Amino acid sequence: MSTLSLAVRDSSTMLRRNLLHARRYPSLTLNLLLTPVMLLLLFVYVFGDVMSAGTGGADRSDYVAYLVPGLLLMTIGSTVIGTAVSVSNDMSEGIIARFRTMAIHRPSVLVGHVVGSILQSVASVVLVGAVGVAIGFRSTDATALEWLAAFGLLVLFATALTWIAVGMGLVSPNAEAASNNALPLIFLPLISSAFVPIDSMPGWFRPIAEYQPFTPAIETLRGLLLGTGIGHNGWLAVAWCAGLTVLGYVWSTKTFAKDPG
Repeated sequence: MSTLSLAVRDSSTMLRRNLLHARRYPSLTLNLLLTPVMLLLLFVYVFGDVMSAGTGGADRSDYVAYLVPGLLLMTIGSTVIGTAVSVSNDMSEGIIARFRTMAIHRPSVLVGHVVGSILQSVASVVLVGAVGVAIGFRSTDATALEWLAAFGLLVLFATALTWIAVGMGLVSPNAEAASNNALPLIFLPLISSAFVPIDSMPGWFRPIAEYQPFTPAIETLRGLLLGTGIGHNGWLAVAWCAGLTVLGYVWSTKTFAKDPG
């Protein structure tokens, strides 16, 4: 059997293993999903009228349109925290040590986690997007090509954050530490343009919100789905995704390759 065939076979096995774990223990994913869903409902039904005026909208439905793209990306950040916890559990419970003694393609362990996390992220985005549609989100102006580009951006962003989460899981001594280490993936969207425009923020705070990975991705997704201007945010979002993916991949593979002894 060729190296490529072995890698594909073992990666498929590890992917199936991770999906089975997610199916048997869905509570972690569901708990992480509650954060963006609750924020969506809170900001729409409690703060919607006030926030709509602050973003220049006419009513609550305008704020729903503004809010949903940001919450979709925040959903990815929430979902991949479960990946960091899962990887940390594998490292601390000894199963990785057992895999190291078996005749398997070693990177397949990480590939299984990454592909499984991306699939879970896409499913989570679909669920949160369905909630958004149920409360009034509409994207009537987006073309099929723009929808495809929006989906591609979400997958790219999920890939980037997943590799970072895998690295966090590998260096965490236990599941609790992994969850805490991955909290910035939920915190960063809160200080981005997900909830209010950057122009409405204090001057000293704007660079913090502007020069981070979530803001250009949110503005690009907003532009694709709502027809607003994208400007330079498109290539910035892709650059952030590529950079984080490379960083997370190198970090994760080098950490995993180290002899545990």
